[in-house]
Amino acid sequence: MPGIYLHIPFCKHKCTYCDFTSFPDKLSFAEAYMACLYKEIEMRGEQLKKETIDTVYFGGGTPSVIDPSYIYGAMKQIKKCFNLSKNPEITIEMNPGTVSEQKIALYKKAGINRFSVGLQTAIDEQLRDLGRIHTAHEYLYCATLLKGENFSADVMLGLKGQTKEDVRKTIELAALSGASHISMYALTPEDGTPIYTDYLNGELPDGDEVRELYDYGYELLKKHGYHRYEVSNFAKKGKESRHNLNYWRRGEYIGLGVSASSFFYEKRFTNTFDLDEYMKCILSGFLPVIESETVEKEDAKFEFVMLALRTVYGISSKKYKEAFGSDWRDDFKDAYQKTREYLTEEGDITRIKDEYLYVQNQILTEYMNG
Repeated sequence: MPGIYLHIPFCKHKCTYCDFTSFPDKLSFAEAYMACLYKEIEMRGEQLKKETIDTVYFGGGTPSVIDPSYIYGAMKQIKKCFNLSKNPEITIEMNPGTVSEQKIALYKKAGINRFSVGLQTAIDEQLRDLGRIHTAHEYLYCATLLKGENFSADVMLGLKGQTKEDVRKTIELAALSGASHISMYALTPEDGTPIYTDYLNGELPDGDEVRELYDYGYELLKKHGYHRYEVSNFAKKGKESRHNLNYWRRGEYIGLGVSASSFFYEKRFTNTFDLDEYMKCILSGFLPVIESETVEKEDAKFEFVMLALRTVYGISSKKYKEAFGSDWRDDFKDAYQKTREYLTEEGDITRIKDEYLYVQNQILTEYMNG
């Protein structure tokens, strides 16, 4: 079933690695922006009234920085304009420096049942380097407020001066605080971000060093009872992110808000990245889409293979044939032969061997050429 993503583009301070559409200096626009978001929910709901929505995800930016009544209002509008499944997964991203008991209570009243908390690292000095507005202690306070709830913690690898001991402290803080899901991913220094200068100056760990940190973290997470279901995502049994799994299974989703992307009816489309333009479009009664393309069959085949191989669930030959009427190993014959040593096959399923999953990008590159 499809999902909904809502982009909340406001934050208190832009992190040094952030390449997302976010505005630390425009929080005063939140009320007007959310009014436009409610309108876009109504417009898209009318188009998709026959669909049943299984997941809702508030991302950003920092959704928890705005007044929680706006999130409550957005959920009220979604319930009014869309058909939700009987037990939808509804997630909100939170920065530990912006939470309170009252906020979380209102989120839960709105129907939010999953929380994604940006820990990143347990080392306060590294948090300051990243431009994060919280401390490890504030993360722990946030986790205390979420006791008994389904929440995920983000862990970042490849930070300046980061050691295995730092990774151990971070993973143990996340695990012992009650997180049912941990996303452990490598920092990607994007051109145009402040941290890119550190990358150019050789101040960040290189690829081999990050791989060592990842392997170390992977073993630690296994010991704490988290299983890897996608290269950067680990969960306790039954606590996998349904919203993200929908992406990796090439499921449909509608993106709402500035810069949000969508995939529906074999079309990919993206909203404007400009906040003023977004609000002008909505107020004029137009959807703010700036890019739209139909995914051709060959591209769809590659997407299916590429996304499936990112996960431990791998490619189902049966599902591929149902979708495209052919065998994926025939469609990608050369790539399959070149990468066969990295793959394992169990009945209908082909997946990347555990020891090669972290370097899956190098393997998937072969499939780009068919």
